[in-house]
Amino acid sequence: MLRNTVKSTATSAAARHFSSTSRKGMKVLCVLYPDPVDGFPPHYLRESVPDISKYPDGQTAPNPKAIDFTPGHLLGSVSGELGLRKFLEANGHELVVTSDKEGPNSVFEQELPTADVVISQPFWPAYLDADRISRAKNLKLALTAGIGSDHVDLDAANKAGITVAEVTYSNSNSVAEHTVMMILGLVRNYIPSHKWATEKRGWNIADCVAQSYDVEGMDVGVIAAGRIGLRVLRLMKPFDVNLHYYDSRRLPAEVEKELNLTYHDSPQDLARSVDVLSLHCPLHPKTHNMVNAELLSQMRKGAYIINTARGALCVRDDIAKSLEDGHLGGYAGDVWYPQPPPADHPWRTMPRNGMTPHISGTSLSAQARYAAGTREILENFFNNDPIRDVYLIAQGGQLAGVGAKSYTVEKGKASPGSHKA
Repeated sequence: MLRNTVKSTATSAAARHFSSTSRKGMKVLCVLYPDPVDGFPPHYLRESVPDISKYPDGQTAPNPKAIDFTPGHLLGSVSGELGLRKFLEANGHELVVTSDKEGPNSVFEQELPTADVVISQPFWPAYLDADRISRAKNLKLALTAGIGSDHVDLDAANKAGITVAEVTYSNSNSVAEHTVMMILGLVRNYIPSHKWATEKRGWNIADCVAQSYDVEGMDVGVIAAGRIGLRVLRLMKPFDVNLHYYDSRRLPAEVEKELNLTYHDSPQDLARSVDVLSLHCPLHPKTHNMVNAELLSQMRKGAYIINTARGALCVRDDIAKSLEDGHLGGYAGDVWYPQPPPADHPWRTMPRNGMTPHISGTSLSAQARYAAGTREILENFFNNDPIRDVYLIAQGGQLAGVGAKSYTVEKGKASPGSHKA
């Protein structure tokens, strides 16, 4: 685990006082991943990123009143501060930014009891379990800078009347692109081949291609065809693969016809029918550990699994054993449980893996959008204006907005967090 943590705070008399009605002088506790090991800011390869104003389904990209950052710069690490400091301090709020989130003496634990707003990211989650929520007496808003709020115990948040929100769609295409890269990387045996050329200084073509195949003609399926899953299906179509999907809500007939999709009525039936299985469902009690030894045993020999959703969708040791036994052809994941994982996590060393840190949704392009979306949500929250329905996960003691369509709440079944894993 990277330990170069930085604490950044600003305090004032106004920042130490708040009114629940006027929403002035609030304390915002922001947990972000550590800065680059070579220092901040990094050397940027490009001077700008494309401006995406609208998403494929017509939803507009985040539209705050202003931003105080340069799109394409590193915003998701501690020193980047999501570009929020100038905005928050100008409006009399206090900002505490840290990557130190584990253990009773961490900055996160020490600052949480007096925080009004907690901002976290899926890539470096500050787990808000029932115990932490019970000690956060001032907490009013739990905001995810990105997509995925399973690090928040939604049952406990609802009981405490905490609003939970995330920047829906801000990095969906980023994750979809990463997924396609992982599919091709596994099927074409890219990573071992790259190692032969670089680390081993070799030219062992036979070793490289002995486990390399064309994806053309394969059966490729996704569990959950929401924004990310559907985008993956669209991106894979030009590779002339046979596309499959499972979702609790079937796609419109015209979309199935357009992509020549085969629908399966259960995740198990889909898993048995494909060469590549890609996971895109949210983590909740009904999906926790859904990929287990029983499901793996039913999959085709040599099948591949891609997981850019949540690590706890899979049983950790069952994945490793299936790879070691030679049944599973490969596993590429961008998500782990817990996050960050311990040094001895078996997914770091299991055969034929294509693991990455949780980076798929935090490209510099995506950061520009989820930082802007975070500011938009805060502007609305501080001004007592409605938060976009599509950003809401829970509000007023119940699931709301996109959360009502994506999550289920079951007492005692929330992710306990890395500090209790």
